[in-house]
Amino acid sequence: MLERRSLRAPVTLGVVLIVLVVILGAIWAISSFIGSERSGLFWTLFILGSLLLLSILAGVIVYLTLTIKAVRLNQRQSNFIDSVTHELKSPIASLKLYLQTMSRHSVDESQQRDFHRIMLDDVERLDALINHLLDAARIDRGNEPEDDEVFRLDQLLAECGEAACMRYRLPVETVRIDCPPVTIRSQSVQLEILFRNLIDNAIKYGGSPPEVIVSIRPVEGKEDQVVVSITDNGAGIPYDKRRKIFGRFVRLGNELERSTPGTGLGLYLVRTVSKAVGASVRIRGRREIDGVAGTVFEVTMKQAVSDVPTE
Repeated sequence: MLERRSLRAPVTLGVVLIVLVVILGAIWAISSFIGSERSGLFWTLFILGSLLLLSILAGVIVYLTLTIKAVRLNQRQSNFIDSVTHELKSPIASLKLYLQTMSRHSVDESQQRDFHRIMLDDVERLDALINHLLDAARIDRGNEPEDDEVFRLDQLLAECGEAACMRYRLPVETVRIDCPPVTIRSQSVQLEILFRNLIDNAIKYGGSPPEVIVSIRPVEGKEDQVVVSITDNGAGIPYDKRRKIFGRFVRLGNELERSTPGTGLGLYLVRTVSKAVGASVRIRGRREIDGVAGTVFEVTMKQAVSDVPTE
């Protein structure tokens, strides 16, 4: 679907430019046949031809812009294929190796437990990748929106934090939840995708060891809105890249030289889901707030149905 949309605009514009060139050629031929510059028809055709010429020049510029966007999209898709291939091959190769070892050699009980633990990690890695791709496919299909429900936002954030720590085998205190009780009316499944990806992103691109802080604060003057902040201790995101990273398949740097796993769909899902639930996402450098390295993702949520204690 994405490739069809990206090609439709350049093809349509190309056809329009061809038609304009044909019309411009016809006008030039008619004006040459008339010959006399004193004729009112000549000046009418001259002005019309000039306008068409300007339209063609503008169309060429737009066509070049769309072509560049299509090339960049192709590059991002290539990076996406590289990352998914790597994410699939690594755990599959690991599972194959340990299964072959267990079938061909006798291993003691302690080694079997270690092998089973490693294989379970690989299976969970594959499961997380598949869920990520399924989330993106479901959102791209534009399924019918779910009904809103009332639930505790702070509990949802705590569950996302615990799941992320379990996924990366990190201590529970890696993700610190500093959230007062907040009840909100929204789509819990969609918000779970949104915050799961933000917390996952904060852990992957955080420091060593990563430290993630999840907090909620009210919006001044708006009792029905709250801001959820996910703060990490990583290197930060350059200011000129903060809008770009929400694009589909976008990952900063060279895919073959990157050590952090991922597909370039996480923040794309964050942007898409936030629009679907009526939220907004903002990126701030942590240095702008408390003077240390890191990134802060701020999600402004509406339809909060309970008061949030102020500091």
